[in-house]
Amino acid sequence: MNFAPVSNETLLAQLQWRYATKKFDSGKTISAAAWAALEQALILTPTSYGMQPYKFVVLTDPALRALLVPASWGQTQPVDCSHYIVFAARAQNTEADVDRYLARMSEVRGLPVEALAGFKKVLMGDVVHGARGQVALEWAARQAYIALGSFMTAAALVGVDTCPMEGFEPPKYDEILGLPAQGYHAVVACAAGYRAADDKYASLPKVRFPASELIDRR
Repeated sequence: MNFAPVSNETLLAQLQWRYATKKFDSGKTISAAAWAALEQALILTPTSYGMQPYKFVVLTDPALRALLVPASWGQTQPVDCSHYIVFAARAQNTEADVDRYLARMSEVRGLPVEALAGFKKVLMGDVVHGARGQVALEWAARQAYIALGSFMTAAALVGVDTCPMEGFEPPKYDEILGLPAQGYHAVVACAAGYRAADDKYASLPKVRFPASELIDRR
């Protein structure tokens, strides 16, 4: 695979261009090719142990998305954007989850599952029975937020607008999407598409503290 890094200037220009889009152009849709790349960006997100204790619910059905608006404090991004993603974190980690992950690792890396016995012991002692297992949903939610940041950066690099969404009622999202029956809970969402020409927030300068206050160089 050829590696062609983007320039420093391109990276910073796209991050300056990005903002939390409040008003989407409902007539514009992300192309299939661009969306396929963004889905891969989600899949390629790093997670603790590589466990990926979440799923991404990608919503394009207008009727289903309309059900989410009342549960989103009346915000219309869920229906106005091109694609709406609900990041759902796994509520508990089980031995079956660990075995599934190790089977996938064996398949991808060409290793016998038996060779991963030591790694299984580590995972069982941490994410199932240990410290992370005791706060499994919270731990999974943190991984989901890593995916959110990764997705938003990737979207900015390909010129797709996003809006991270915490302003919603998770229990109602769970009910509408049937997530608890699958062992997951909604923790955050993200609207993706293209900004409306009259979204006033697009032209507002970013408010950030200077590097001298945020970056501690030692």
